[in-house]
Amino acid sequence: MIRSLLALIVALSFSLPSLAQVKPAPDLGDQADGPHERLIIRGGILIDGSGGPPRGPVDIVVEGNTITRIVGVGSPGTPIDPDRRPGDATREIDAHGMYIMPGIVDNHLHTGGAPKAPEAEYVYKLWLAHGITTGRGVGFGGMEWSLSEKARSERGEIAAPRMVVYARPGQGEDWEGDVDTPEGARAWVRYAHSKGVDGLKLGAYRPEIMQALIEEANSLGMGQTAHLAQTGVAEMNAIDAARLGMTSMTHYYGLFESMYDNADIQTWPVDMNYSDEYDRFGQVARQWSMVTPGGEKWNALMDEFLELDFIINPTMTIYSAGRDVMRAKNADWHAVYTLPSLQAFFDPSRENHGSYWFNWTTADEIAWKKFYQVWMQFLNEYKNRGGRVTVGSDSGFIYQLFGFGTILELEMLQEAGFHPLEVVRAATMHGAEENFEASGKPIEYGVVRPGLRADMLIVEENPLADFKVLYGTGAIRLSEDGNVERRGGIKWTIKDGMVFDAKQLLQDVADMVEAQKAVRQPTGE
Repeated sequence: MIRSLLALIVALSFSLPSLAQVKPAPDLGDQADGPHERLIIRGGILIDGSGGPPRGPVDIVVEGNTITRIVGVGSPGTPIDPDRRPGDATREIDAHGMYIMPGIVDNHLHTGGAPKAPEAEYVYKLWLAHGITTGRGVGFGGMEWSLSEKARSERGEIAAPRMVVYARPGQGEDWEGDVDTPEGARAWVRYAHSKGVDGLKLGAYRPEIMQALIEEANSLGMGQTAHLAQTGVAEMNAIDAARLGMTSMTHYYGLFESMYDNADIQTWPVDMNYSDEYDRFGQVARQWSMVTPGGEKWNALMDEFLELDFIINPTMTIYSAGRDVMRAKNADWHAVYTLPSLQAFFDPSRENHGSYWFNWTTADEIAWKKFYQVWMQFLNEYKNRGGRVTVGSDSGFIYQLFGFGTILELEMLQEAGFHPLEVVRAATMHGAEENFEASGKPIEYGVVRPGLRADMLIVEENPLADFKVLYGTGAIRLSEDGNVERRGGIKWTIKDGMVFDAKQLLQDVADMVEAQKAVRQPTGE
């Protein structure tokens, strides 16, 4: 049976232009060491991810893929007490004076696609080099490809984060039903669950289809997140989906539409054409003036979200170029870490998704700056009242590079008003909670705590003082002798007890970029 027309339209609306699946990652080889019988990280300062203050020095004991002990081994400014240290290790990491935090949980990832980023290895290594130890693919790629890579990562066969696989309704190479009836929608959810899919990424389906998808997913312990596309948000905005049992949303789609003051749909220009991405992304920011921060509808929406324990994964970074395209286009990391094929995809184009810069104006940037002010105020107030906000990046579009975009998201949450410890909690513990709650299981990662998975990053500088030290390019500093230098960058990423040299991962990426440059621009040409 031919897939339903609706499923095909939905799939196409989020995959323009068509991108071929990337090459799977190569076998791990010697790219990591471990897991170890007894790994001990010695003398670091711990930011555990729960929101509590840093403490240290501590020794952290890891046995296999599990944290088993965290031991305070002295007081700040005094020598380590050797009698307090745990015993021998089969592998040690000297982290004296360094900072340890949980691996980052990025809940909005894609693995690229040929020709822009043709190899998964390139993307995975950028993620790991930026401390991302768990990622939720929405989706990574095709369902079967994603599930295969997830299994390889879980077995420790590739250099990649842990992979949480979400799929869109209608996906699946051997799915032959439809998703344009409630019965068909429920059948597809059962099919995806049988394949091992963790959750659903849902567009703005019409109410009866949305209800069927959400109810069936919830009954099976599958998570969902909503990207409520503007083409359907008039029928299904964020509060509509939340009332049906939707557990979380990504981006801002449907959020503003849930609290308009004097309209029910966005007041688009009459010559608006959604298929023109300049229209689509240039106009959507004009919503900032259609809501009243702190107003009746603003507070009513927040109250209901809180009652429903709704999680927001804003993924602000991916649209941040809208408020300053020159900055995004010329970011420090592009020269060394952005593939020429990816840069070509980013360049202004009417065909490539997210490359709508062919007529971007000062007025467009001002609209986006005002939009972000309102959006950030909502997120910060929601967090202050007990709502959970998590971290996502959606990189690979709009001048945002894999890994680097995730760290930018941390900076943007701080800009929104989050304390750095609240930012870390959003990026770790709350992200893990978003991934586990639908199943009813406790988190297995996201906090540095005995009994949880050994997912950590180690950095020589204090990330709470400056998140820029987490970028692969580090932060600019002035040395004691007056020279400009770059400091920071994650030193080690530990995933499931496997130790990755983050600097080497970045060097591998830089080598891949140089190799592609040599092929695309042969010597003497």
